[in-house]
Amino acid sequence: MHQGSCLCGTVKYQISCEPEVVGNCHCNMCKKQHGAAFVTYVSINKKFFEYTQGRDKLTSYNSSGSIHRKFCSVCGSNMEWSGSKTYPDWVSVPLTTFDTKFTPAKVQDYYRESTCQ
Repeated sequence: MHQGSCLCGTVKYQISCEPEVVGNCHCNMCKKQHGAAFVTYVSINKKFFEYTQGRDKLTSYNSSGSIHRKFCSVCGSNMEWSGSKTYPDWVSVPLTTFDTKFTPAKVQDYYRESTCQ
């Protein structure tokens, strides 16, 4: 089991499986949202993911098509990317929000203009 939280600790989540898909997204939207050269996302099936605290403090932004980016309304931490038409049952969370140790066996890199549609 893995746990994670936002910067201020208002929003917390848990993942009840070992993540298998980890990727560095280099698309323009993710770079702008995170203010970084890329973001490392851990993607898991929604049935293994749940918010344990602060769900009411999440704010959602529809960045493109069906994609929703959720962040903490208190501290602004990016918490979730979901809504992909290709993978509707999956949610992606930034690896940097993990509070438990997790070292991925493999990390993929995505170099597209935008993978977030």
